[in-house]
Amino acid sequence: MKDTYILGIESSCDETSASIVKNGREEISTVIATQMDIHKVYGGVVPEIASRNHVENITMVIEETLSKANMKLEDIDAIGVTHGPGLIGSLLIGLQAAKTLSFLYDKPLIPVHHIAGHIYANRLVDEFNFPLIALVISGGHTDLIYMAGDYSFKKIGGTLDDAVGEAYDKVAKIMGLDYPGGPIIDELSKKGEDTYDLPIPLDDDSNNFSFSGIKSAVVNLVHNEKQRGNIIHKENLARSFQERVIHILTKKTMRALKENNISTLLLAGGVSANSALRERFTELCEKENINLLIPPLKYCTDNATMIATAAYYAYQKGITSDLLLNAKATISLEKEGIE
Repeated sequence: MKDTYILGIESSCDETSASIVKNGREEISTVIATQMDIHKVYGGVVPEIASRNHVENITMVIEETLSKANMKLEDIDAIGVTHGPGLIGSLLIGLQAAKTLSFLYDKPLIPVHHIAGHIYANRLVDEFNFPLIALVISGGHTDLIYMAGDYSFKKIGGTLDDAVGEAYDKVAKIMGLDYPGGPIIDELSKKGEDTYDLPIPLDDDSNNFSFSGIKSAVVNLVHNEKQRGNIIHKENLARSFQERVIHILTKKTMRALKENNISTLLLAGGVSANSALRERFTELCEKENINLLIPPLKYCTDNATMIATAAYYAYQKGITSDLLLNAKATISLEKEGIE
């Protein structure tokens, strides 16, 4: 059987990345040009700056990826690219590069939903045993996705307001911490104790989440403590905040698994790198005999390896696009899949 090599391109936010993946399972080469230090000065990603840096980096990143793999574009079978969701200016840079290469080298063009990429990063770890549930947790998403088979996506729950990663960053900013705030809060929480009385966010019987309330509670707490002249113990506040976030994420996810009689859980997205969250889910899944897949840390944040991997399975399902493919800032994952 002939091997299939997919070139993946990712530029949905502030990482310019290209990757070559073989047969949807083996990473051949990956290059990521990060803009983390650039945007740290502003306390978050500035879309115009991000897109300009993608323009400067995209050609170099693709060329370096091919060089590391000792391959030419003629050796590639298809090109997968993130076409949404994300920052529209950033998406357009990667998409234009992919469309140009597809046209010049007569290669199939495969549209990849950014969240499908995060989910399929787990395919680099192990096979998928369907049906399964994926918990997608990132700066822009907090979703429970039911998958009956490859490239079949059904949203069974999600955030009603802030995504969990967004809440982490906003709380970190309130606490006077650097960007990105998630990893910093995770590290601080290890040194603290759960001493602050924060609410458990949207602790109801639904599969939905809400993190705006706990964010507002932290804002009010910090403001009131400062007004009283009290010191904010950042380690303790980080621990209290994180404990409640992890509690509700694990509670609702484990309940969804039980209600749907599912024995496989995938974690996906940047927040799946959180060490306490990984530990808690590992403990719960071992106790409940759930098969848990968590991507290695290097595949949790945005990268083209996950895009190339997802593109392989989309390609197997016959999902391709013509050169009229456009970028979309928001797009439904369910509409991307095969029902």
